[in-house]
Amino acid sequence: MEAVLGKSHSRVEGAAKVTGTAVYASDTPRRDTGAAMAHAALVTSTIARGRIVGFDLAAAHAVPGVLAVFSHRECAGRVAPVTHLMAGGYVNSSHRPLDSDAVAYAGQIVALVVAETSEAAAAGAAAVRVAYDEAPASAGFDAPGAETIRLADLKAQHEDVRVGDAEAALGASAHRIEARYATPIQHHNPIELFTTRCAWEGDRLTVHEPTRYVGAVQHGLAAQLGLDPANVRVVSGLIGGHFGSKFALSQHTALVALAARHLGRPVSLVPTRRQCFTIANYRPESRHDIRLTADAEGRLTALVHEAEVVTSRFDPFAMEGADVTASLYACPAIRTEERAVRVDRNTPGPMRAPPEVPYLFALESAMDEMAWRLGLDPIELRRRNDTARDPVSGKPFTSRPLMACFEAGAKAFGWERRLPRPGAMQEGPWRVGLGCATSVRPVKIAAATIRVRRNADGTVEVATAHHEIGNGITTLLAMGAAEWLGVPVERVSVHLGDTDLPPAGISGGSSTTTSLMNALSLGCAQLRDKLAKAPEGEAVEVVAAFVPRGSKPDALKALREGHIGLTLPDDALSWAFGAQFAEVHVHAETGEIRVPRLTGAFAAGRVLNPLTALSQLKGGMIWGLGSALLEETVLDGAAYRNPDLAEYLVPTSADAQTVEAILVPDPDERVNPLGVKGLGELGVIGVNAAIANAVYHATGHRQRSLPIRIEDMIA
Repeated sequence: MEAVLGKSHSRVEGAAKVTGTAVYASDTPRRDTGAAMAHAALVTSTIARGRIVGFDLAAAHAVPGVLAVFSHRECAGRVAPVTHLMAGGYVNSSHRPLDSDAVAYAGQIVALVVAETSEAAAAGAAAVRVAYDEAPASAGFDAPGAETIRLADLKAQHEDVRVGDAEAALGASAHRIEARYATPIQHHNPIELFTTRCAWEGDRLTVHEPTRYVGAVQHGLAAQLGLDPANVRVVSGLIGGHFGSKFALSQHTALVALAARHLGRPVSLVPTRRQCFTIANYRPESRHDIRLTADAEGRLTALVHEAEVVTSRFDPFAMEGADVTASLYACPAIRTEERAVRVDRNTPGPMRAPPEVPYLFALESAMDEMAWRLGLDPIELRRRNDTARDPVSGKPFTSRPLMACFEAGAKAFGWERRLPRPGAMQEGPWRVGLGCATSVRPVKIAAATIRVRRNADGTVEVATAHHEIGNGITTLLAMGAAEWLGVPVERVSVHLGDTDLPPAGISGGSSTTTSLMNALSLGCAQLRDKLAKAPEGEAVEVVAAFVPRGSKPDALKALREGHIGLTLPDDALSWAFGAQFAEVHVHAETGEIRVPRLTGAFAAGRVLNPLTALSQLKGGMIWGLGSALLEETVLDGAAYRNPDLAEYLVPTSADAQTVEAILVPDPDERVNPLGVKGLGELGVIGVNAAIANAVYHATGHRQRSLPIRIEDMIA
């Protein structure tokens, strides 16, 4: 079989995307001959906490084309409670917005208006008047009424780390860093909004919705509406970005389905950008107290990481990540404690590289501070604390090419030209700084099923209920089938994103390639065996079920029931690694910050398509730049002040001048049968710390809170 994997291949769906013929959920044409599509619009609360005491709907009903207005008066009790996906359920928030007159957070859905056109629905929603009895709300950290709870008390499976006597070690070392680091609220803001289209044919419900877990939407809706899951079909074709959002079953999907059943016609909802800030998840603010000590040779003697993250009142969800910081470097005494702060806001959720982006910002900033304290090169400090074994469990890493990444990255970046003294490098009025940081991401994998068919004409079909989120999995599946079945890539068709296909898990945790490509490899092997016994020219297919090592015994059953099932190996640590480098220019008079160069070197096991891999890594690095300098959702009371792309700042081409990603060889035969590690989230991790460290090198001023803005430089 000719080698296809490992070579660069353009996206098989690329032409459709760039020519505008690609079809997304809200573009899907109706193929039935039933009633015409109706359109929905949301009404969201203008208070953060309290009760609804009345509606004035006269003006809304007077808008031509308005068909119905739904509120808790019509919907209370019609959507059954379902638990959060990360707690064994299916939803991205267990809150049911039209189930009572209670308001739990600003931007909560309080009514749904349905009309003949989207314009009429929007006008009707704007005309709805809601009267409230407002109550005091807790916005965030340190707010009156906010409830702080240990994650170990909130989540049964969470364990804080205790290794050695960290407090004694802290008191015995002369070289000590003690600081608080903070990261802000951030929202995903994918270009494709959180749309839903629901249509009924008798008792069968079909939903077109961009989601990264069709199985959770199918089974969650069935549970909410009292349906047989077999009577719920969820279709999610190409997804216009999610970055961690479009997480599971959304709060608004069941409401649109109820409206469609009530009206006897399909209903489509396209929410506004501003509404997407509260009807979906977000990355919550976090703060981290780091205490770090080292001996005179730069070897760590103690690490304490205490972290707090915001969450909602009603979900046992908080993003934990100190397990990664605890295991990153050799250290004999480690203690972590993580806490959730419950406030009156919507439930947060994963955002690309969920824990590593904020948690590694804190640790990698502290490591840079320790390097300066000791007079060591920051790379040398990391070299002296590199480890082949997890300092917490003692388990080995399946591979540990961290220093290989730093060596390759430093050479490409030109680290040797760095002058040690802060503020020593200048170009005209610009102060120049160079910074670096580590990037790591534990490798996750999940059970998956996949159908592989060789047709009578020699073409091949690959089908699984997974998702094309823009990462290039469609192309990888075509490439894998081409190599393992000996056909050209052009002779392979790939079908994804439909619950009528063999079930697969969530598109998250950088687990898509690791899971699906191992499933495809198994399926192609089974198909080859079957083809060897079949008559020449006969169509043959198999449905393969891949269960990774370390999975629970009921992994396939859980998969078929729509439950999340990401797995980590239990006998070793399997991580992808990287080294991030940033050059920062800070104007001496205006405080303007520019980042003319980002370089990243990454080791992520066997790379199957270098073209799409490098594209993902560079995109992640640019997003990391946004995390460092731009992205922040600002609170006004307990409401978001800047819920749009006019004032929520994201990087543009002008901000990302030169971005270079390097692939470092990482042969890892233990991680999984194909030696593949996820890299979709690796590129964003550590960039914020590298930039912050470069700002210190340029100016001599340490910035411990993100984002870093001009006013920080002037101050």
